Amino acid sequence: MISDGRALAKDILRETRESISRSAVVRALVVSPSPATESYLSIKEARAEDAGMHLEIVRVPETSSTEEVVEAVLKSGCDALLVQLPLPAHLDSEQILNSIPLAKDADVLSQEAYELFKSGSPDALLPPVVCAVQEILSRAEISVSGKRAVVIGQGRLVGEPVAHWLRMQGAMVSVVTLETGNMSLLADAEIIVSGAGSPGLITPDLIAEGVVLIDAGTSEQGGAIVGDAHPDCAQKAALFTPVPGGVGPVAVASLFRNAGVLLERALQAP
Repeated sequence: MISDGRALAKDILRETRESISRSAVVRALVVSPSPATESYLSIKEARAEDAGMHLEIVRVPETSSTEEVVEAVLKSGCDALLVQLPLPAHLDSEQILNSIPLAKDADVLSQEAYELFKSGSPDALLPPVVCAVQEILSRAEISVSGKRAVVIGQGRLVGEPVAHWLRMQGAMVSVVTLETGNMSLLADAEIIVSGAGSPGLITPDLIAEGVVLIDAGTSEQGGAIVGDAHPDCAQKAALFTPVPGGVGPVAVASLFRNAGVLLERALQAP
């Protein structure tokens, strides 16, 4: 079965729009955006509208210092805040991300929000890609507990949080990296989540029949956006998420659902 991420995202955005008390203002802070980033922001603008929200894009000059970007992060007037990555090399990304207030961190990028997620607290938001993986598995009625899972990559946005979440759900998780990992582990995996960003890394001969293959890796090849898994893997997988149209749309929708949760919490606070 090929998972239709666009349809799932549409459902999440509709549910979010119906659940919020008023339109949320989500601020996206951008420093030195590339053409790809600008395209991604346009997509986020459209999805924000679908969620009943307004995306306010703030472009900070590339010559800004870390302190000036932090000042922009802390500026009031929004219900949720996104810092578009990557940031220019001269900036202290960790300091900037950690300055995002917990009550506005819909992307779970600050250390405070991330540690809350890792603690399993009921007040924690899930990082958007983790949300996407959870939604895709849940709607396909696939249980994680007791399953052999392999996560490819250990990055902050995909590999690390997804591996942690799978362990919290009771999966037996192995992490494979391009530098140190053993791709032969894929042969015994019941669930594979890949975020390596390496085109065609996963081929049908590496995976077992009936595997759940969630491709969260994206890169450009020949002018097209492609995933880590070769499309022919869909023929062996019980569940396969294509790129584009799989995890990506669900992660963006989950980001705005997180923003909706933060809005409602703020409105209900004494």
